[in-house]
Amino acid sequence: MKKDNSPRCSAHSKGHQKEHHVWSRRSFIKNLGLAGGASLVFGKFSVSTSPLNAFELSLNNSESDRILVLIRLKGGNDGLNTIVPLYDYDYYANQRPNIKIPETSVWSLSDELGMPIQTSGLQSLWNEGKMKVVQGVGYESQNLSHFRSSDIWGSGSSPNEEIRSGWLGRYLGSVYPDYISNPPEVPPSIQIGGASNNIFYDNNSDRLGFSVTSPNELAQIAQNGALYDVNNPPDCIFGEQVAYLRSIANSTFLYADKIKEAYDAGSNSIDYQNFFGDQLALVARLIKGNLGSKIYLVTLDGFDTHAAQYNKHLNLIETFSTAVGKFFEDLEETGDASRVLAMSFSEFGRRVNENASLGTDHGAAAPLFFFGEALQGSGIIGNNLNLEDLDDVGNLQFQHDYRSIYASVMQNWLCIEPHLVNDFLFGDFPRIDSLGFMCQEEVTPVFNPTDLVEVKHWVFNASPNEVTIRFILPRKMKVQLQIVSVLGKVVANLYDGFKPACQHDFAYSNSHLGLGIFYYRLIIDGKIYSNPLIIRN
Repeated sequence: MKKDNSPRCSAHSKGHQKEHHVWSRRSFIKNLGLAGGASLVFGKFSVSTSPLNAFELSLNNSESDRILVLIRLKGGNDGLNTIVPLYDYDYYANQRPNIKIPETSVWSLSDELGMPIQTSGLQSLWNEGKMKVVQGVGYESQNLSHFRSSDIWGSGSSPNEEIRSGWLGRYLGSVYPDYISNPPEVPPSIQIGGASNNIFYDNNSDRLGFSVTSPNELAQIAQNGALYDVNNPPDCIFGEQVAYLRSIANSTFLYADKIKEAYDAGSNSIDYQNFFGDQLALVARLIKGNLGSKIYLVTLDGFDTHAAQYNKHLNLIETFSTAVGKFFEDLEETGDASRVLAMSFSEFGRRVNENASLGTDHGAAAPLFFFGEALQGSGIIGNNLNLEDLDDVGNLQFQHDYRSIYASVMQNWLCIEPHLVNDFLFGDFPRIDSLGFMCQEEVTPVFNPTDLVEVKHWVFNASPNEVTIRFILPRKMKVQLQIVSVLGKVVANLYDGFKPACQHDFAYSNSHLGLGIFYYRLIIDGKIYSNPLIIRN
């Protein structure tokens, strides 16, 4: 079964496969269980590797040097003890008699809002016009499960949709899936911690991006160019096997040399003072060393504050604030701060009232932070929350759909075309222009075709039972498209005729092929192009 979908113009960042042995090596590693989201334990570290994010590949090829740093506050950050509602302080204090932040212990964002003095690490950013707070971010029918809500935030989907792919991984994992055979020269993204997060999953359930479970792992790679010692295995047959597996695991970190090179070229000018700061210190050092990665994700855990919240939460937001303040202070030294936008997020907020355990239970709407020079001034986006106007289950009402935040970042910071943003967030969500940053004219849009002179082609699994072959033609050309076995036998003829200059999709049902490796073969103006396609189920 086949269908020819209507073409649309687009560009893709990498050409056809250069060498089959590159694909073969990576496929072997993946099938062995060292890639695609699997993990093994060697020594005291767990290693988790995966293919490269095609979304990030395109970012890597963009002429823009903009960088996005995502900061996940894992567990559900309590917004009311982070942004203290001075405008309705009496009601807030009555609902939280034991865990309220005293009025005398806040610094002012405005006459109506303040933050605990423990967050004074952010005060310079606020005073210098480099911090914005978006009030009441959430989604309709908030799911109060950590796992489900985290998946919703990661996927960029509505709460009634079970979608495994992520808001960053989904789109470009489909548009640019030749990352396995033709990776870019530098790592397009780096993720520290939060391995279960689905932001970088594509439609094939591959976790996309360079990922380590701790800053120690990344530091070891940066300092040594590898994660595991292969020179001193146990003195036995098992030791030989361990050494072999360690060497294979090291080889999946294709960018170890590049990371080490950037790490050696950069340096930190200040002491970050806490364990979460270690993550941001590494990010700053790699940025200053011109690694070239466009997206970083770091994680601060511990925000599930059901009991004894007061000191625990203050310590967490102090850790967060100190590290973020130091991060931008560090980047200022080399002038790199101007090209970095940082954004925090958490799966949900907390309830207005404290519970019997002197904590707060899972809630809904919560504040979200942005940091960076691109904000063009500090400010509060959104109205003051009505602490008495709660939803049917007692949660604060949200003002901003979280996907409006994503859409604004994708379009106005990463410079992705608006209709593509809508496609992969499953809807047209309002952009928040008051965030301050915009896609400047001199920044090349990530997905616009630019002087395409050669055929581009790749394949992806649109569903478990369907593969799609996509190709872009620089001009009207004669095209033959076939599916062939590894022995060269033609399994199916999909097309034979002329096609105009643009992008073309051919979907093919693979349900009758059986498991195994096949190839698509494109014969375009007499020249043959080919890539493998793997039938998984």
